[in-house]
Amino acid sequence: MQIAISGASGFLGTHLTRHLAAAGHVVRPLVRGDAEVERMGAIPWDPLSGALEPQALANVDAVVHLAGEPIDRRWTAARRRRILESRVQGTGTIARAMAAVKKPGMVLLSMSGINIYGDRGDEVLDEQSGMGTDFLARVSVAWERASDPARDAGVRAVQLRTSMVVATGGGGLRRMLPFFRAGVGGPMGGGRQWMSWIALQDYLRCVEFLLGAGEAHGPVNVTAPHPVRNGDFARALGRALRRPAVLPLPALALDVLFGAMARGTVLSSQRALPRRLGELGFEFHYPMIAEALAFELARRG
Repeated sequence: MQIAISGASGFLGTHLTRHLAAAGHVVRPLVRGDAEVERMGAIPWDPLSGALEPQALANVDAVVHLAGEPIDRRWTAARRRRILESRVQGTGTIARAMAAVKKPGMVLLSMSGINIYGDRGDEVLDEQSGMGTDFLARVSVAWERASDPARDAGVRAVQLRTSMVVATGGGGLRRMLPFFRAGVGGPMGGGRQWMSWIALQDYLRCVEFLLGAGEAHGPVNVTAPHPVRNGDFARALGRALRRPAVLPLPALALDVLFGAMARGTVLSSQRALPRRLGELGFEFHYPMIAEALAFELARRG
């Protein structure tokens, strides 16, 4: 397949580009700026202005849309606006361009987040569960709806409701590792909140699988089948590193440091299951958190 990827220079995009290229696909990054456009096969776009020539996608079989403003910083009013606009406008730009191409068999895999369900405590969640009402949930709802023009035009559109990707080189685990390696890691808040997660290798395999799964459309929870409580995750990471993991980081401290960002991410509870992936026949290589951590830490050293 010829696959365009937005956010190709980010952590997940870099790994996905390598994975798909190794599988024999042709990957074309969506890039901004005149200097970048000269790269081999790059496709120019400007998500905020809506600039993406449909003709540039004429030979593309699929688009994997990963780009968006990072959420792992304190949410000022300006950052909230950028978080929303970058996702909605970027997705809309791609969806409208794909709709205009009118190419049979095109596929759009658009990033979304498990936070769409909101803070749900111990409730077991799948793709049929209702949406949350907090900031990230509202952003995710608007984010997914922005792909409607492509779907309405006959593009097979899949929303990747992605959980925390377990990888030492990026995301939440990268930020935790220095503390846990120093023996001062532990549960966040009360440690009772559920964490949905997926191993990096399974994430990459899942995206490739969904590109070829012709019956896949709509929301898909991209998450391992065994979510864990935050405290259990901390203990598993401590065991993998052979370090103690008993020093809690109180919710009050997180609230003081990061405000609503902490309440909407690390203190929020989503016990999400990959029901749709199971129906489609996807098989996880790392279904348990201990296995995922052991592989990732051994691979990275």
